[in-house]
Amino acid sequence: MGMDKVIEKKKGLRPKHIYWGIGAIVLILLIVKVIIGGSNSVFRTEGDKVTVSTVEEGMFNDYITVTGQVEPISTIYLDAVEGGRVSERLIEEGSMVRQGDIILKLENRQLYQTILESEAALAEKENYLRSTRISFETEQIESRRNVLDSEYKLNRKKRNYEQYKTLFDQGLISKEEYLQSKEDFEYEQSLLKINKLKAVNDSVLRATSMITLENDLTKMRQTLVLVHERLDNLNVKAPVDGQLGMLDAEIGQSIGSGQRIGQINVLTSFKVNAKIDEHYIDRVQRGLPASFERNNKDVALTIRKVYPEVREGQFEIDMVFEGETPENLRTGQTYHIKLELGESEKAVMIPRGGFFQSTGGQWIFVVNEAGTEAVKRNIRIGKQNPQYYEVLEGLKPGEKVITSGYETFGDNDKIILK
Repeated sequence: MGMDKVIEKKKGLRPKHIYWGIGAIVLILLIVKVIIGGSNSVFRTEGDKVTVSTVEEGMFNDYITVTGQVEPISTIYLDAVEGGRVSERLIEEGSMVRQGDIILKLENRQLYQTILESEAALAEKENYLRSTRISFETEQIESRRNVLDSEYKLNRKKRNYEQYKTLFDQGLISKEEYLQSKEDFEYEQSLLKINKLKAVNDSVLRATSMITLENDLTKMRQTLVLVHERLDNLNVKAPVDGQLGMLDAEIGQSIGSGQRIGQINVLTSFKVNAKIDEHYIDRVQRGLPASFERNNKDVALTIRKVYPEVREGQFEIDMVFEGETPENLRTGQTYHIKLELGESEKAVMIPRGGFFQSTGGQWIFVVNEAGTEAVKRNIRIGKQNPQYYEVLEGLKPGEKVITSGYETFGDNDKIILK
């Protein structure tokens, strides 16, 4: 009976070893990829720590909510027309005033001196005019007397000349006597013409001078009236009916001409002032409707004025009430204003959330149907209102997205929801 022969195992690399080696390498690579991928691209979190919202399709209301403050329809500023020192303060801030009420009294000693000098100059001018008028009247009388005297002498010389001419023709007097009488007559004729011309010229000159003096005197009287008006301006008066909202003047304080010292709020009506983010400056314009709720009623407003200046990222608007102004409004009250920017239209929408601060609306995490994970997807956001963002591209109605903040997600592309 023969014995079994022991078969020695062949040494060396066999095909199955190669398969096992390749499988091990692939397994190691997969493990490494999972580990590396898990640390760089995947973030794990509990599902109840994020907000998952559904993409909706419906009517998108194009509006924003701003905080508006009730203000007087207009504010009249009080500027000191005339400078001076505050001597008396008659009305306090917050009081109601009527047009013409004296609010402050100022005193200005330099102005008092100016008035005295103006009055003295006017009196001096009046005295000079009076003296000039008397002088002109005297000269006028003298001119008339000279003309009358010349006429008297001319008549005598004329009679004398006519008598000498008759005697000369009869040969009773010499020729020299005749010629002398003729020359006297002609002289008196010329002298009368000169006196009359002088009287006319003097009369014109006197009239012109008197008109000039009268005009100067009138101007001085007008100047004195203006100076007295300056004196009246030392009483700071209310230009309109309203409420004295601010008064920056204390007794003894020096106020300069043109200095702003207060304001009067006109309370016949009110407006609502609001500040809006500069993002909307191209869309907000005069005439847009707005509203707010007061005592369970909607109060309608309309934009009356849009201020073009942008300060600290905001610009201002003024809104006025449509119809009757609500009762018992008070300056300084604030309301949440719903400002309509456009017509409502059908759109794909997602609820507002903290994700926008991290993504700028350029991408969002979309949750799968099982709700176990979410992946990053690029989207495009259009308009927004206090409740929704309008989605122009990237999402479909019914899909679910994470709308809470992404601050803890880092740069990961996938979120695992446990």
